[in-house]
Amino acid sequence: MNHVNVTINGRQYRMACEEGQETRLLRLAESLESRIQSLRGKFGEIGDARLTVMAALTVCDELSDAGNRIRGLEQELVALADVREVAADRARATQAAVASALNAAADRIEKTTQVLNRTVGGGVAIG
Repeated sequence: MNHVNVTINGRQYRMACEEGQETRLLRLAESLESRIQSLRGKFGEIGDARLTVMAALTVCDELSDAGNRIRGLEQELVALADVREVAADRARATQAAVASALNAAADRIEKTTQVLNRTVGGGVAIG
């Protein structure tokens, strides 16, 4: 376990964190400190505890909004996957129909060629 000193609302706190997470912890503390300072600028000196609680609530509000957006995007992703599957099924059906139509056309051309060969070969000489 590593330790980092962070400043929140003008006070130093020694925080423990996993190895390699020091920079992240410092950035998070700076973000919270910035929010507290912003609220202090808006509301003045309304008490350290109240400013800290208000900053925490704004973070929770943003986290809640982000969670709602993620859930909405996950639902949209599921819907898009369903649409993609339907489109893929239609593409496979279309491909099969086109292949069948081409095979039928090839069969008709082959039969027409055979009829023409018999007609030309059995009757009139070309030349």
